[in-house]
Amino acid sequence: MELICPAGTPAALRVAVEAGADAVYCGFRDETNARNFPGLNFNRDELRTAIRFAHQRGAKVLVAINTFPRAGALSLWHEAVRDAVEAEADALILADIGLLDYARRRYPKQRLHVSVQAAAANPDAIRFYTEMFGVRRVVLPRVLTVQEIAAITKETVCETEVFVFGGLCVMAEGRCSLSSYATGKSPNMQGVCSPASHVKYEARNGRIVSRLGDFTINAFEKDEPAGYPTLCKGRFATEHGAGYIFEEPVSLDAAVILPALRDAGVTALKIEGRQRSRAYIEGVVRSFRAALEALDAGMPVETAALARMAEGQTSTVGAYRKTWR
Repeated sequence: MELICPAGTPAALRVAVEAGADAVYCGFRDETNARNFPGLNFNRDELRTAIRFAHQRGAKVLVAINTFPRAGALSLWHEAVRDAVEAEADALILADIGLLDYARRRYPKQRLHVSVQAAAANPDAIRFYTEMFGVRRVVLPRVLTVQEIAAITKETVCETEVFVFGGLCVMAEGRCSLSSYATGKSPNMQGVCSPASHVKYEARNGRIVSRLGDFTINAFEKDEPAGYPTLCKGRFATEHGAGYIFEEPVSLDAAVILPALRDAGVTALKIEGRQRSRAYIEGVVRSFRAALEALDAGMPVETAALARMAEGQTSTVGAYRKTWR
């Protein structure tokens, strides 16, 4: 299985490649990219240089142009496709059907992947993308069990890529309205779920209270790890008591089920975190490279090194086992 790693900056890309990434995904410094955060991403010259660096070391670069074009502003997205192709990107990661159609017609030899933002989660949807646009790979949403992924790989000719570490979205990707309601920022237009500009931590009665916009999301005891405040991972008081309604504020870590993902026919493993530090990138990539080498050698997979990089220092396999169903 390929190891696909995040790069929010040129420096992070170099670290990921040197740590053992088979491929790195990144985006332009504009709104065509669903992680268009201040201080992150690539200008055109940086991308060309980064792709040359990666190719010299046998790694691929995948360019995410995965937001949905605004009406009247298509040229910005078309230019991003053109510039990524001319920079010799190994694949474009797209979500919008119109943009997929444009890329397919204008650059028929360019390899296309379907972004997780498209939320293609069943064989019929994936077949549509492969037959209409010649898509070669789909990034599956983080809402499927291993058994469901195995069924998909048996029924389609498309390669599958799944997330194995980092932030965990428990919704159909890009379709969640909770963060939009609380902050006015759209996850699949501005690329932000719980944007940092709207997050606050306050000390209150000996506890740490986390807030998103005008909403209190959680309250932690003094020695309790404080997770990042997203609404779907909030702890709320209801008539049935207080607790986590959807998911606890923990990171996805699927290292323990790598054999099952391999047996399910998964093509590539994706690490989340383009907004993360170089130290995070290096640590996670090296750990997963070692895990994959152990898997190939028939040895036990070591997972302890990843625990300290997980949100709240705890992790979950999320929907892959779907114990909450």
